[in-house]
Amino acid sequence: MKALAESRVAIVGLGLMGGSLAGALRGKCRAVVGVARRDETIAAARAHRLIDEGTTALADGVRNADIAILATPVRTIIDLIRTIGPLLPAGALLLDLGSTKTDIVNAMAELPPHVQPLGGHPMCGKELSGITAADPRLYQGKTFILTPLDRTAPDALALGKALVAAIGAQPLVLEPARHDYLVGVLSHLPYLLACALVRTADATTSADPAAWEIVATGFRDTSRVAASDVTMMTDILL
Repeated sequence: MKALAESRVAIVGLGLMGGSLAGALRGKCRAVVGVARRDETIAAARAHRLIDEGTTALADGVRNADIAILATPVRTIIDLIRTIGPLLPAGALLLDLGSTKTDIVNAMAELPPHVQPLGGHPMCGKELSGITAADPRLYQGKTFILTPLDRTAPDALALGKALVAAIGAQPLVLEPARHDYLVGVLSHLPYLLACALVRTADATTSADPAAWEIVATGFRDTSRVAASDVTMMTDILL
């Protein structure tokens, strides 16, 4: 496989995670190609200098990719895996950023043999979403979990680790089921608790005009993740 510096990287999905990754990789690989549904998203990514090229056509975006990265909600990732395989060149690495891994890795197992699959999940994010929230520094110092398949070649895993290191993150290799158990308790459960806190506070105190004047850092810190993108979190939890 090509070294990262010689690779064309296509990122499908230019929201917070994909846009931030694009910006973090730009200048560390041969080219970053962004793929998004809307022309406005591509234009914003170009304006913020997050990508070298952009398109709304999946086939055009990944046709010459050495590395393709799926940075969409989980159920969309699974749908894309089912269609993207024949579009990728021989030897391409397919990586995803999904927050759950078992179903994604199972879908990856059905990819054509010319594609090298590798599950991924960066342990970072914000309560904000969209290309305007993208930050190339988002991944710095964060853990980036990788979940290789039995069919993932050693050089493909090595390339994935090199990509993680290039954006300032730290790779951690886990089995998909172990990942899902740990992340469910340590990441997804806190989101549900934050949502429950906000709903309870709204139901019991919102009628009192003094309530939101009393709110301080403890409530804000505990409830912050409840503002996360609803579509993304729904896909994760289902």
